Amino acid sequence: MPSGPPPATAGRAVARHGWAQALGTVLAGLVAMGAVAALGLWAAGAADLPDDAFPRVVVATVVTAVGGALETSGDAGELAATDAGLTVMPLSVTLTGALVIARGFLRPLRHRAVAGVRELAGWAARIAVLWLAALLGTAFAARQTFEVSLGEGLLNDLGDLFGVSPTVGFTTDVPLTVLFGLLWLAGVLVLALLVSQRAPLPGRLLRLRTSVRPAAYAMVALLLAYVAVGVVVALVVAGTRGSPADTFAVLLLGLPNLAWPALTIGLGATWNGRVEGPFGLPMPRVLDEVLRTPDVSTVNVGTLAERDGRMWWLLVAAAVLVLAAGFLLASRSPARMPAWLHAVHMAVALALTVLMIGLVGRISAHYGLSVLGIGDLGGGLSGQLFLRPRLWGAVGLALLWGLVAGFLGALLARRVLGGRSGRVRS
Repeated sequence: MPSGPPPATAGRAVARHGWAQALGTVLAGLVAMGAVAALGLWAAGAADLPDDAFPRVVVATVVTAVGGALETSGDAGELAATDAGLTVMPLSVTLTGALVIARGFLRPLRHRAVAGVRELAGWAARIAVLWLAALLGTAFAARQTFEVSLGEGLLNDLGDLFGVSPTVGFTTDVPLTVLFGLLWLAGVLVLALLVSQRAPLPGRLLRLRTSVRPAAYAMVALLLAYVAVGVVVALVVAGTRGSPADTFAVLLLGLPNLAWPALTIGLGATWNGRVEGPFGLPMPRVLDEVLRTPDVSTVNVGTLAERDGRMWWLLVAAAVLVLAAGFLLASRSPARMPAWLHAVHMAVALALTVLMIGLVGRISAHYGLSVLGIGDLGGGLSGQLFLRPRLWGAVGLALLWGLVAGFLGALLARRVLGGRSGRVRS
């Protein structure tokens, strides 16, 4: 008669992913994101914000990093008006939290081939409950109001005359923050299971090992490769061109905001954007020049290369790294899988990756102030910026690149790996 595991063994299995481990995972993710956000904001000069606002700005940065929604507000009295808005995800902070939480989620599950649906769901639910509590706490803490200087000139004179002291601040949309924060966590946990070769899956989902995991792993490796290249480029820039604080602010807050759109531009995608007024983006000078035009600007390899011929290297980098991802996908797939099927898997995975970049990489900000209907009289008190992709064109290009890179990567894997596990047939 079969018998179950010894009581001590069963107890250890439960303890390995109980509430204490879930709390450790959530706290580690929050601390890592908070540390990266604080260092990045400090490098950007935010430590000098008035009214001891720095901690609340750090919390707000963490909120936006997990998809939370900030609401801007302004108050300039009855004779004046303010208008402001900001939509951006600091993806360096996002990536840090995703990596730390994914590692904490997978750690108790390693060294096992199969796990039950109930076990995985219970472990994920513990993390989700504590993450929900953390989201609520950060959402209510991310609130601050700043006084806005009217500068000099007529606008300042009107403010003094009518006693106008405009303020602008931010609060958190708690319901949306909770919703998007939980969706972000679910995406991180699901992707962690799909990417890790050692993570167990329920028996009914074991087929994902061969059909989904190689593609998911290849796409994560591609995104991390672009971040690694961006780190090298940023360090070279910091060492040769000065302004190291600004460079490290970009590294710690928004490096993927530049590196991942660079992948799509290298694939031939087009972004539209504009920078007007005092706003600036932590971006290469060539991109800022392209965006500072009277009308909406077109950002692609061609328009960038018109100002700096080195931008053609974006196309070369995309070709090399996407082909490498195709090879990696094939090397982790079964030997019996035909090359055309590798191409299909690669095309779908790359298209989904570009779709994700287009959704999380867009940026939008605006600010305006007027007194008695008169606004921005030489004081630089209004402006706007935005950067968004032509999304479906980018996804279509990713499908084409994926088909080619997947097929060539499969043939290359067959030649390089021979009869080993990565071998494919056409």
